[in-house]
Amino acid sequence: MINFNEAITILNNLNIQTLGVEKRFILDTDNRILAEDIIAKENSPAYLTSSMDGYAIKYSDQKLKTLKVIDKLPAGSFKEFNLQNGEAIKLYTGSIVPKGADSVIPIELVEFKDNQITINQEVKEGFSIRNIGENFTKNEILIKRGSKIGFAEIGVMASLNIAEVLIYKKPTLSVISTGSEILGLCDKETNPSQIRSSNNYTISAIAKRYGATILNMGVIKDDRENIEKYLNLALESSDIVVTTGGVSVGDFDFVKEIVKSKGELIFDRVNMKPGQHIKIVKVGNKLILALPGFAYSSTITFLLFGLYLIQKMQGSEFKFKTIKAILKEPFIKRSKKTEFSTCNVEYIDNNYYINFKDKKVGSSAILTNMLGKNLGLIVSNPNDESKNIGDSVEVILID
Repeated sequence: MINFNEAITILNNLNIQTLGVEKRFILDTDNRILAEDIIAKENSPAYLTSSMDGYAIKYSDQKLKTLKVIDKLPAGSFKEFNLQNGEAIKLYTGSIVPKGADSVIPIELVEFKDNQITINQEVKEGFSIRNIGENFTKNEILIKRGSKIGFAEIGVMASLNIAEVLIYKKPTLSVISTGSEILGLCDKETNPSQIRSSNNYTISAIAKRYGATILNMGVIKDDRENIEKYLNLALESSDIVVTTGGVSVGDFDFVKEIVKSKGELIFDRVNMKPGQHIKIVKVGNKLILALPGFAYSSTITFLLFGLYLIQKMQGSEFKFKTIKAILKEPFIKRSKKTEFSTCNVEYIDNNYYINFKDKKVGSSAILTNMLGKNLGLIVSNPNDESKNIGDSVEVILID
């Protein structure tokens, strides 16, 4: 059994190839991973421009109090000017500042009459002028390859007149839930020991949010031949195969031996709670992620390991945001393992605080502990002790 930090180091060093790239219209790239650097081909703005409606003037001319308005220059128009002493030109937001001008005085600070302005309040030199390259400069890398695309990235690409962009292809992820006691949605219950499958739906929802195409292969009973059959089908049709259940030490836990026979075992069991029986196997450039069957356990291990694999196949890396937070309730350390405990996160007066309202203590099956907004996972190391109110803890932000 390896420790959690070793497992993460192994993943960081694991050679996982991307699945190639494709070109898409920018509006179809939201939440996808960029496969090329986005580089500015020119300065923006390319000229000095006005950031508000006003009058282009020479800063030193404000002492004259009255200036002659010789013309106006609407945004989007261009005309050669060379402003002389005692002159002003009316500008609008986005207008190019004419030569000779070094400041823009807002219309609110002047009175206009008979083609003249009277200055009621002076401005500082350079006021309301956007410098060349304020947005970005020529040859500047604005968005790096491997970045996740969102609304800001789409807007920046549009501002560069980029209509199509290269993105990494999505990995296909298959999910197989195993267990003779597991029922699929709408399956008829035949005895009171049966439970409904949630793992395949929870994991599918998470994986879809982070860029995978999903193949939900349903529930497979604890039958060695059938499990191997569906695992082979999943390997043929997907890039990542996730199984839940059958990885512990029970008589019917067939998954652990079947997955280990398929390729290179990356690691087998991690000293963590929940999820110590997790296994990762590499089959060529495909990966099998074998997770425990308890719902909370499989969810946490998929968040910690599965998202990393999905992002890696798309030329990027997944990193949770980690913060330091202050306990509003005591925290009880329950094992000599790296523990991940669900909590609620609050931000009050420039500090993060956590509490355990509606978070139940029990087995690794309590998926309802993942309900709610502003969720976090307290990370406690194997040698950590229990904590008191006011103590600081490390927290991974989930939502």
